[in-house]
Amino acid sequence: MLTARARICMRYWTILADAFSPGNSPAPGTTNHLSDPFEAAKNLPKDGGGATVVADSGVENINQEVDNLLGLGQLRRVLAQVEVSFSNSLIEAWWRSLKHGWLYLHPLDSFAVLEKLIAFYVQQHNAVVPHAAFAGQTPDEMYFGRGEQVPADLATAHARAAMLA
Repeated sequence: MLTARARICMRYWTILADAFSPGNSPAPGTTNHLSDPFEAAKNLPKDGGGATVVADSGVENINQEVDNLLGLGQLRRVLAQVEVSFSNSLIEAWWRSLKHGWLYLHPLDSFAVLEKLIAFYVQQHNAVVPHAAFAGQTPDEMYFGRGEQVPADLATAHARAAMLA
């Protein structure tokens, strides 16, 4: 079972998720701030230039801990399908895969452990794991244009396997 502080630290990662998308790296000092999301949020500008967090209306997003974090004034919560017409379903699906397919399989004893597990998962997700939506290419191969041969290689391997069967 995660502590309240660990839960809010994990939720803070969703704010920064696109920093780890293919082709991007975290902003300098980002990972140093992640050990305390409250401190990290205090460092964001208060003039409206802070981050907007698109969230659904689940209890993990609408609660006193998150309200306290938002109360610092540097983050703004926007409810998907309520305050905006689009959804954050893609990042929610990725987040669910990270949590249930990786994080919950390990003891989350400290934020340092959590940070290492997430960094490993993101690297593997982007550079190693093939995705059906990309015809077997990894997100990095798609983003950097290095995987054009992958669908043809897979088709060839599939045809060879079919002949052996």
